[in-house]
Amino acid sequence: MASRRSTRLSDALALKENLTAEDAKGAMPATVSKVSKTVNGTKKRKLSTKDDVKPELNGVNAAPATPKRKRVTKMAPPKTPTPAAIGLMAAPYSSGDIDDSTPPPALNRLAVPNGTNAPLITPETHRLISTKPIDQVSPSKKSKGTTTTKFILEDAIAHLIKTEPKLKPVIEKHPCRIFSEEGLAEEIDPFRSLVSGIISQQVSGAAAKSIKAKFIAMFNDEEDATLHTFPAPSQVITKTIEELRPAGLSQRKAEYVHGLASKFHSGELTTEMLFSASYEEVLEELIKVRGLGKWSVEMFACFGLKRMDVFSTGDLGVQRGMAALVGRDVGKLKAKGGGKWKYMKEDEMLEIAEKFKPYRSVFMWYCWRVEEVDVSTMENSSSII
Repeated sequence: MASRRSTRLSDALALKENLTAEDAKGAMPATVSKVSKTVNGTKKRKLSTKDDVKPELNGVNAAPATPKRKRVTKMAPPKTPTPAAIGLMAAPYSSGDIDDSTPPPALNRLAVPNGTNAPLITPETHRLISTKPIDQVSPSKKSKGTTTTKFILEDAIAHLIKTEPKLKPVIEKHPCRIFSEEGLAEEIDPFRSLVSGIISQQVSGAAAKSIKAKFIAMFNDEEDATLHTFPAPSQVITKTIEELRPAGLSQRKAEYVHGLASKFHSGELTTEMLFSASYEEVLEELIKVRGLGKWSVEMFACFGLKRMDVFSTGDLGVQRGMAALVGRDVGKLKAKGGGKWKYMKEDEMLEIAEKFKPYRSVFMWYCWRVEEVDVSTMENSSSII
């Protein structure tokens, strides 16, 4: 009995010495928590390890906290590349290039679905190039299929509704002012319009407006910004790339603007060509300019030159609108794949758009609006889509 007591006392003394040594090192004192049996049947206490120590909250043992589950957020649909800076669909009578939104006076002129319908201003001489007013065209030169800026939008809308009746509620809710008689009276400087497009690439509308104002100010001495005029190509090329950058242009955008000015100044690009050439020729020539991709040229041809038969398959807004028009749930994106053609394949888009010739620009404009109107009410209507 005495030997057992002696053994326990010696063990307790050794434990006390170990605890004192740990405290001297500044470590957390171990707690006695486990009891084990020795070989000879005696029980002695065993030091717990750090893993055995339970977390405490205000001196009370607390259960281990369960790690919070990460909230899975749904991926939003990719934003359409149509930039907000253009402001085409919201601002009446504006191509995104004209600062004054006051509606210009309407002038009934000859109009052509497959050609340029905007009056163009030459950037150097400010000469006007446009089709003739209808009252100046002799009756003998009016062909049977001739239309005018006053009636071409009516003709386009009638064709769209006849081809696809489901578009009727969309058209009734959203008047297409860009191709109205007033919209087609807007005079466009192609150099200014293209430069504005380059400036607005991949920046917000507010940023694009600020950069454009600083760019224009570089070529004007007046303090009053309302008196500033857009520089001609001959003025822009007098600046170096580095001298253009303080306006807020990136290195590449400064190069693009300078290169575009050089092409206009040398005559490689002319207002006359942009007015009279076929769409294919315009596309071919402008794509050669650094900074102008196919989509940029398509938007310029549609909303700058006011060509009525432009169609952009690479615009996600157009893809979404067409997919919604044919009854697909565009809110459900594919988990994998899809790529550029997320909502509808290019060949399918072209096949559908073919039916809307020669007014595919107007059809494209309404594709951006389809999701704002419930077209399901027209599902029972006869449709070729």
